[in-house]
Amino acid sequence: MIEKLPGDPVLMLGVVNTKLRDFYRDLDDLCDDMQVDKAQITNVLKGIDYEYDRSRNQFV
Repeated sequence: MIEKLPGDPVLMLGVVNTKLRDFYRDLDDLCDDMQVDKAQITNVLKGIDYEYDRSRNQFV
């Protein structure tokens, strides 16, 4: 479920990257804490040509 995140992919990108930068050491921590599905987030953001970069801890 990704109900706790915006449905619009561009808005989701901004929210997720901000949370990753400010609060979480990686995407797994964000997903565990927010109880959201990592695969759904990555698939939605892949649809707008963004992929998670572990070294940056951001979708780029």
